[in-house]
Amino acid sequence: MPTKQGDLSMLNDPIAQQLLNSSIPAHLAYVWTDGTPRVVPIGFTWTGKELVTSSPSNAPKLLALKEGDQVAVTFDSYTPPFMVLNIRGIVHLCSCDELVPEWCQAAIRMMGKAGGEGFLNMVDGMLKAGVIKITRIAVEPTWAGIVDFQTRFPSGIEKGMEAMAALSGNT
Repeated sequence: MPTKQGDLSMLNDPIAQQLLNSSIPAHLAYVWTDGTPRVVPIGFTWTGKELVTSSPSNAPKLLALKEGDQVAVTFDSYTPPFMVLNIRGIVHLCSCDELVPEWCQAAIRMMGKAGGEGFLNMVDGMLKAGVIKITRIAVEPTWAGIVDFQTRFPSGIEKGMEAMAALSGNT
């Protein structure tokens, strides 16, 4: 039987939790100002309700992203058995006067303590000097799906598996 993809309860699945708390970057997909798609690697922290990151306000993605836009985020393991968490959601933006705590958590989780703190100190220096401003980017999930290539497969493969089972009488 095909996996019921789309239900937000999928975010509580152990595979989703493993990917959401891993040190691998997520990939944020959005639509550029000319209507073409873009995908960028980015560090997020899952709060239990939203994926949160931040970015300098002059970053290209913030020229395109607007409050309420629909985006997609994917987390992919890079080693077998491959696991994928796909999330669709709504963007919420907020200008901030200081570093966003969830972004700090993501930096340390992904770069290690020394690397993350070094990066954050550099960004904080730019913020305090007035060279950059920071925008908090939150993605409120509206859909979630998992592919683990063991029990959950891409929908076309699952449909083919169902058809094969029906042909062999194993329904």
